[in-house]
Order: sequence, then C-alpha cells, then structure tokens
Amino acid sequence: MEAAAFGVVVALAVVIGLDSLRRARTRQVSPAEERVFRLFNNRPDAIHIPVWAVMQSGSLAAVFVVAGGVWLRGEHPDTVVVFAVGFAAWAGVKEVKRFVGRGRPSAHLGGVNVRGEAQTGLGYPSGHSAVSLTLALSATSGMGVGVSIAAVGVALFTGGARMYVGAHLPIDVVGGLSIGTVVGLATRLALG
Repeated sequence: MEAAAFGVVVALAVVIGLDSLRRARTRQVSPAEERVFRLFNNRPDAIHIPVWAVMQSGSLAAVFVVAGGVWLRGEHPDTVVVFAVGFAAWAGVKEVKRFVGRGRPSAHLGGVNVRGEAQTGLGYPSGHSAVSLTLALSATSGMGVGVSIAAVGVALFTGGARMYVGAHLPIDVVGGLSIGTVVGLATRLALG
C-alpha cells in the first residue's frame, strides 16, 4: 500500500473514530447499536472457550508475545517499536476511557450475557480491539498480504468477541479499531 493510500485510510479511521467518540460521550445506546450488540452477545455459551482464546490477541500479554515473535524473526529493531506501540495503544485507551466515561454494556442495557469475569471500569473504547489491530498491522509489516489479512481478521474477530462476552458495545469496538488502525498503519509506514 502506498503512502497516499495509507493516508486516506488513516484519515477515514480518524473521522470514524471521532464520530464514535461523539456518540459514546452521549452515554446512550441507540436501538441500532443494541441490535448489533445482541447479535454478538446472544450467541451460544458453547463457543465461549474458543472465542475467549482468540480474544486474548488484544490483551496486554499479547503485546509481549507478539513482540517476542518479531524478535524471533530476527527483526530486533522492529521488536522495540512493536512493543512500544502495542503498549502505547493499551495505555492510551485507558486515558480515553477516563475522558469519555461510558460504562460497560450492563450499565446501559438489561439482560446482558456476561461470560467469564464481569469487566470493571469503563467501556469506550475497546482496549482489546485497539491493541489487537495495532499489533496486527505493525507486526506483520513485510510479511505478505495473506499474513496481514489473517492478522487483521483476528483483530476484527476480537472486537466481536468483546461484545460476545458482554464487555463492550459496538461503538466501543469501533473506537478501539479506529485507534488500532491509526497507530498500526502509522507504525507500518514507519517500518517500511
């Protein structure tokens, strides 16, 4: 992807992210957002373990694992960059959450299926979505289109998984994916 195309995608991600932030700050859930949330959250309990496993691609532990993988590929300077941007996405989301103040789904909706431990703290944006997409885009630089597409697919799945377990609403996921797109593509461009 050329620098101009990167710029267009990043600009689009910024616009979408700002719109999601505006919506999240109302602290209201629209009927359309609730429908999308229920589509994911009302799936069967039987898929919880595999969904949970994939969802870990957006955890803080994933930052260490992915950076370690980059190190093992022999890309030692890139390891520091991938670790730094993954950690920055994780930490930065926490600051955005404080600014926005939107709760978790159960604070806004009744009948939320919470799978695993109930999440504490604030909901917008989804840190798992931001971290997973940041890592997917930054760590696969130079690895080929197929690998990048698969990694982005895992990141998108992670966003859906966060709704499935009852941790995030759709706007939260959109906000996280927007952050991941901006940080990940900027890093990818910097890494060449």
